[in-house]
Amino acid sequence: MHDIKKFSEFDYGKVAVLLGGSSAERTISLETGAAICEALKQSGVDAYEFDTSENSLIDLKQQNYDRAFIALHGRGGEDGTIQGALQTLGIPYTGSGVLGSALSMDKIRSKLIWNATELPTPEFLNINNDKDLIKVPDKLGFPVVIKPVTEGSSVGVTIVRNQDQLLSAWEKASELDNQVMAEKWIDGEEYTATVLMDEVLPMIKLSTPREFYDYEAKYHADTTEYLCPCGLSVSQENKLADMVMDAFVALSASGWGRVDFLLDKDSKPWLIELNTVPGMTSHSLVPMSAKQAGLSFTELVLNILYTSVYLDRNNGVTLQ
Repeated sequence: MHDIKKFSEFDYGKVAVLLGGSSAERTISLETGAAICEALKQSGVDAYEFDTSENSLIDLKQQNYDRAFIALHGRGGEDGTIQGALQTLGIPYTGSGVLGSALSMDKIRSKLIWNATELPTPEFLNINNDKDLIKVPDKLGFPVVIKPVTEGSSVGVTIVRNQDQLLSAWEKASELDNQVMAEKWIDGEEYTATVLMDEVLPMIKLSTPREFYDYEAKYHADTTEYLCPCGLSVSQENKLADMVMDAFVALSASGWGRVDFLLDKDSKPWLIELNTVPGMTSHSLVPMSAKQAGLSFTELVLNILYTSVYLDRNNGVTLQ
């Protein structure tokens, strides 16, 4: 693990915690950003909440902010949009850059790259219109997962078990995104792995009595169980960590993030998605993983803030 002392002693200047926004995940972003900002303040960082739906990014320059901690979830926050704007303004920011954010947010592009680099991910179909639904049974079979391509937190996701349910599931996803995909259902256990700089933190096994780890299970249900240590052998977790890091690097992600994957009945892994700005609420997974690695929430936040220092995108170099 990196030396937290140098992160806490670094002079970060005036920090804007970007939160809120206008995506479907606004509520969670407000919680994430508030927790991050409070932790930064407690550690002595001159940090302030900055709701991007209520303030112009030009204010970041006019109000003399030195760097930005991105706590925005979903479109506008994780898709490269805010990253490009900050880079244009010359304001250092946490986490992945424009390309890594855009590729990771787009589930189809993510899977195309993982397939090209021979990383395991479930088969899928791009559903451009309702006519494409005809291809689903023959190509993917049932059950199948219908989901928006560029939404997070399992928003708009439906598990479809027969032909009669396909249209309504597609319509539900289409209301949120003009890109919809169908993904082969993998019957197995759900896991997640946090990447922090160049390390994969202890993995978490997720267990829920709900049909799958959906929005309710992620943020509200008290019945969701989180196992960390996850119960895998050291050798198996190390092997999976290599896969996780390969998946992270393949999408040009950087700084920090969370990779979600499944282990099927034969213990074969299947990559599902990469979140470049994971939640940091009381129900969130990254703080749990960091705690198992020996990092307090404040130490975790400072580690993430430090990514705005060593990822010097405007000068085209990486600082260590």
